[in-house]
Amino acid sequence: MSFLTSLFGKNPPEPDQAPEDPQNPGTPVEDPAEPEPPIEDPQPAAPPVEEPAKRSSLLDRLKQGIQKTRAGLVEHIEDLVQGKKQIDADLLEELEYTLISADIGIRTTTEILERIRQRVDRKLVSDSTELKSLIKQHLLEVLQATERPAVKPAAPPTVEMIVGVNGVGKTTTIGKLAQLYRADKKSVLLCAADTFRAAAIEQLEVWGERTGVEVIRQKQGADPSAVLFDALQAAKARSVDYVIIDTAGRLHNKANLMGELDKMRRTATRVIEDAPHEVLLVLDATTGQNGLEQARKFTETSGVTGIILTKLDGTAKGGVVIAIARELNLPIRYVGVGEQAADLLPFDPEKFIDSLFD
Repeated sequence: MSFLTSLFGKNPPEPDQAPEDPQNPGTPVEDPAEPEPPIEDPQPAAPPVEEPAKRSSLLDRLKQGIQKTRAGLVEHIEDLVQGKKQIDADLLEELEYTLISADIGIRTTTEILERIRQRVDRKLVSDSTELKSLIKQHLLEVLQATERPAVKPAAPPTVEMIVGVNGVGKTTTIGKLAQLYRADKKSVLLCAADTFRAAAIEQLEVWGERTGVEVIRQKQGADPSAVLFDALQAAKARSVDYVIIDTAGRLHNKANLMGELDKMRRTATRVIEDAPHEVLLVLDATTGQNGLEQARKFTETSGVTGIILTKLDGTAKGGVVIAIARELNLPIRYVGVGEQAADLLPFDPEKFIDSLFD
């Protein structure tokens, strides 16, 4: 089936065959004079951006997105303590297994268990409600300890460099970020500086079309720093609010790619003072603790300032949020809880913990 057939539902007339007059077969019917086409706006408006406020609340969407983690952690804790008259060594051992299985991390798990033991010994905790409250409070404290406000320059643009290995959803996350900022009435420019991976530029352009955002690009194989330079110059000239930079899916054991990232950071600083203002590392939540080693390498060489955790809805080990924040001492900036463009949510420690326990 041809494209036109699929579009119109039937074969259109050939362009050189005018329709015939039914009263006089063989006599073509002249087309009536066509009206003057309307004058098009040389800069058509961007497609409408869905307002996140029109969807369910942040807490409701978090609850829905982390159902698997809630089932594997909180509901399991509830099952453990149900019917227990006291908190004993056997219960604490099972609790330890539950916390570690949720990828909360050895360090945080040990601290929680030690705090529980101390309070049990002092008769400060004796039932499941108090136990859950104690765990909830400790997890919240861990997340709050790593929180710090995002850097905002005195004058636009805010420059955000997005880094991460292939397969974590980096380019998709950039598109969702653009959607989020556009919904907040901010202007955005995308920089296609991943010139290494085949089709990376085209993939970013698709997101640019979806969100009504321009993409600054060059050909595949071009110098990423040159693309970045062009994007920042364009952003300054147009007073754009945000520049979001896509980078190659650099593997942590490829020193040349890490060196390239460092070169891009130096280029950004020369064009705009203190840029990039954020270096956000995208991690796949489904990799659990394995993602921590990637994160450590990036933080050593790339000056990472925050974490975006994707695919949180696809794992029962969402406790890795706690482990990442704790081990890297970095704030979680955003979490991905679905496939839709509006399913990238700003991370709020209190709302995240509430969505798990309440």
